[in-house]
Amino acid sequence: MPADDPGIPDARSPIRYLYWVARRQAGALTVGIAYAIVWWIALALVPIAVGAGIDAIRAKDTSALLTCGAVVLGLGVVQVVAGTMRHRMAVFNWLSAAYRTVQVTVRQATRLGATLPRRVSTGEVVSVGNSDIAHIGNAIDILLRATGSIFAIVTVTVVLIRTSVPLGLTVLVGVPIMTVAVAPLLRPLHRRQHAHRDLQGELSTRAADIVAGLRVLRGVGGEQVFADRYAAESQQVRHAGVRVASVQSMLEGAQILLPGLLIAGVTWLGATFAIRDEMTPGDLVAFYGAAVFLIAPMRTLTEAADKLAKGHVAAGRVVRILNLEPEVTGGTGHSGAAHPGGLLRDVASGVAIRPGIFTAVAAATPEESIAIADRLGRYTGGDVDFGDVPLDTLPLAEVRRRILVADNGAALFAGSLRQELDTTGTASEEDLAAALHAACAEDIIDALPDGLDSEVAEAGREFSGGQQQRLRLVRALTADPEVLILVEPTSAVDAHSEARIADRLTKARSGRTTLVCTTSPLVLDRADHVIYVEEGVVQAQGTHRELLATAPAYAATVTREEG
Repeated sequence: MPADDPGIPDARSPIRYLYWVARRQAGALTVGIAYAIVWWIALALVPIAVGAGIDAIRAKDTSALLTCGAVVLGLGVVQVVAGTMRHRMAVFNWLSAAYRTVQVTVRQATRLGATLPRRVSTGEVVSVGNSDIAHIGNAIDILLRATGSIFAIVTVTVVLIRTSVPLGLTVLVGVPIMTVAVAPLLRPLHRRQHAHRDLQGELSTRAADIVAGLRVLRGVGGEQVFADRYAAESQQVRHAGVRVASVQSMLEGAQILLPGLLIAGVTWLGATFAIRDEMTPGDLVAFYGAAVFLIAPMRTLTEAADKLAKGHVAAGRVVRILNLEPEVTGGTGHSGAAHPGGLLRDVASGVAIRPGIFTAVAAATPEESIAIADRLGRYTGGDVDFGDVPLDTLPLAEVRRRILVADNGAALFAGSLRQELDTTGTASEEDLAAALHAACAEDIIDALPDGLDSEVAEAGREFSGGQQQRLRLVRALTADPEVLILVEPTSAVDAHSEARIADRLTKARSGRTTLVCTTSPLVLDRADHVIYVEEGVVQAQGTHRELLATAPAYAATVTREEG
């Protein structure tokens, strides 16, 4: 996609989105259509030139025969050149439309952030990249041949009318009738394609859930239940596909039957005129060749209707994502200069993170601490103050840069482990080494064949749960944000590793604003300040040992004992 493309189009309907895509590559489309027109017209004129050559042979006119031969040769050369360039531009336009859709979808996904998984299923997003981009590319690609085919039909019709008015009128009337005859098939095709695409998205979501939770399913013996459920849903997709294919087969049949009837009619009329000497043998051959040729552009028009219908359905899926708005947006305050920061306070709960202090929040339920972290990181709406200004008045990009929330839902992406841990590419070897040491992750790197340069598989599946958690902690520490909020950073590691991480983490973040949401006594004991939250509100504050002695509810929560 060109660098000057807008990030996300204002496309409120599938038609507007397809128009936007076509407009963004109008130059390439225009060139491709021009080549398609030349190619189609060259094909259309060949039967006419051949017919003229036959009449030249009948009249024993050598000069006219050589001229017709040269014309046929020239048309062949034009076909080769124009056809090659038309196909090249068709591929270019297909790729441009398809990957322009990928880019705007990815940009919208980045813009939506945490809103996207709440509003759209994983399978829906995956299906956009798997199938919808192909249909959108096909819808743009077919514009070249469809436009050229219209010019070819007009050219043949004009030539036929000039040679024989009855035959020319037969073609002129027959082509629109056949085009209209297939229109009733398009609406049920569109409806069934829409239903099929919905089921495909749901099935993709099911597959993603099964793959992500396969280890858990095997542990509880539930893999067969979900396998049966997937099989049942896949059968629904198959049946929906068969319903789509039934209409498509009728459409394909119409593409053969209707042009065939027209050709038979034109050929019969032409033969009748030739028997009456109202037409020369060359004209008859030209008419027959032109009538046979018309099958191709007419099939192209029917194909265009099919691909545009599919493209409309696919564009509707893309527009559904593009029309989503982030649940949380940033403000414009202090956009010209950096805000000095200060105390980060969640008004609803009363949780306050003092600058430069290692703070811990222990909540009666994990959901409470997660909700507080999301509000403090501006992932959900809430009344939060950052220093002397509301957090929602700051630009969202500045909030993301200065406040980092790292939880156990953060993904490990495929690629180099070094790039995975140093997402900005600015960390030095010493910074990475310090972060690895603080997260007790050196053993993970040592076990890899290429160390930090080793390739990480999708979702980091080659690592255990504890290893993934430590690598996520390394990534958060390497980012070195002004405010770091960690949600249960040691829940998947053993007690020995947890104790070491607790010691090293407090040293690594010494003098930096840090909040850890946890109920681990090992981490809480190292915190400078501990806040206990119950029913969404701060109930007690102090050090870990002070709260153990003075707050029974806190003691019960962190020691896992009854009240």
